[in-house]
Amino acid sequence: MRTSLSRRRFLEPAVGSVLLLMVQGCGGGGGASPADSPATLGTTPSTTTVTPPSVSCGSAFDFNHGHVLAVSKSDLDSATDLTYNIQGSADHTHSVTLTVAQLGVLKTGASVTVTSTTAFDHHHVISIFCA
Repeated sequence: MRTSLSRRRFLEPAVGSVLLLMVQGCGGGGGASPADSPATLGTTPSTTTVTPPSVSCGSAFDFNHGHVLAVSKSDLDSATDLTYNIQGSADHTHSVTLTVAQLGVLKTGASVTVTSTTAFDHHHVISIFCA
């Protein structure tokens, strides 16, 4: 007997698990320093969002293969543009620059969409949002 399983039906449990982990990570208490800004925490699957406990902002990538962007709450007060390395567990890196204006938008709770640098003939479109 052959069973047909849709992509949505297959991914629903994974998305639910990630959301549960996100809820458990909420509540503050993280003490990220500016040195923690370059993304080195966890991974972000392409259709889900992960907010590590030590940061206040989450990100969602258009298609992802191990890249991570972590923006700490203290970064939102920067007086200069900030550039993040988003390599994560991928075998290559991209970078993303957030301008002072974009950081200000994130501080209000609105989201910002940015495009990474190009590497290996591709780039990523990343939506960033902060609590």
